[in-house]
Amino acid sequence: MKKHNALYIILLSSILSSCGDTKKTENSLFSFDTSQFKTHYLSQDTLNLSILNPSSKPIDSVCYYINDQRAGTNKTTAPFTFSLKDQKLGYQNLKALVYYGGKNAQATARVELVSAVQTSLLQYKIVATHPHDSLSFTEGLEFYKDTLYESTGQKGNSYFRKYDYKTGRIFKQVDLESNYFGEGITFINNKLYQLTWQEKTGFIYHANTLKLEKTFAYTKEIEGWGMTNDGKNIYQSDGTEKIWTVNPDNQQMLDYINVYSGNTKIKAINELEYIDGKIYANVWQKDAIAVINPKNGTVESIIDLSGLRKLVTNSAAEVLNGIAYNPKTKTIFVTGKNWNKMFEITVSEK
Repeated sequence: MKKHNALYIILLSSILSSCGDTKKTENSLFSFDTSQFKTHYLSQDTLNLSILNPSSKPIDSVCYYINDQRAGTNKTTAPFTFSLKDQKLGYQNLKALVYYGGKNAQATARVELVSAVQTSLLQYKIVATHPHDSLSFTEGLEFYKDTLYESTGQKGNSYFRKYDYKTGRIFKQVDLESNYFGEGITFINNKLYQLTWQEKTGFIYHANTLKLEKTFAYTKEIEGWGMTNDGKNIYQSDGTEKIWTVNPDNQQMLDYINVYSGNTKIKAINELEYIDGKIYANVWQKDAIAVINPKNGTVESIIDLSGLRKLVTNSAAEVLNGIAYNPKTKTIFVTGKNWNKMFEITVSEK
């Protein structure tokens, strides 16, 4: 995978009918009045949108859109108000179609919606240390029926395996063809789903036999990074600030959230694990885990795991990556790429 530098962390009737009229479009006649825009908006805020009309054109109506969804219509350029409470975090793309004299012109702008939640710092406690194969370039880690599964990357050396985490004994390993760079895994509906990085290809295996049942293509032009699920939907990261919701039945990418800590967009979201209604996420090149609200993308807490790096003794060890929750022991297992140790931890508020 690539390197990213970003992270702040510890770290309507007659009027509506005119909205479909596109007889002729002229640009730059009208614009949003951005002089009153704030640097950042919160979900409790209301947008006040006004259109500048420097040529004093006679206006028939103005149709407003937020992220390509029609928000409402005015018969004049009088201010239009729009509540942000139901919008996802991130940039809100604004568009106004201004109708005048049988013609129309378009104005565009954008504002950024950020999180109002103050991110807290969680503390961790190591309850056990287990061996980890230092040759494993860890991309995914997950428990299924009390057994740990791990997927790895690197072309020519990508596989997933089930093994005894206490001893390192491998029960079964499935190797990918050499043209694939393996990524995250997750179990849902008695299937094992696996991603690849830049090949835009995923695999579905029978959870018990680990036999390949289906190969599928991503339905968006993205990279594959981490995976987890809530028992109904799959969540999938793509190396940006986005976490996608995916239908496991047809692999359709339904929607996404943008991950924010305060007013900072958190890029390079990597390995994922769903724990007690939250998404725990590794952030590429950061020895920390972000605890994310899956409904809106807000980072609610951070777990600083930089102290674990000091306990890893092999010189080839790379970044922290790999989160697996064991519901039987109610502990979290974390490791890193080419680490020779895996840590079993508990997490609590400070």
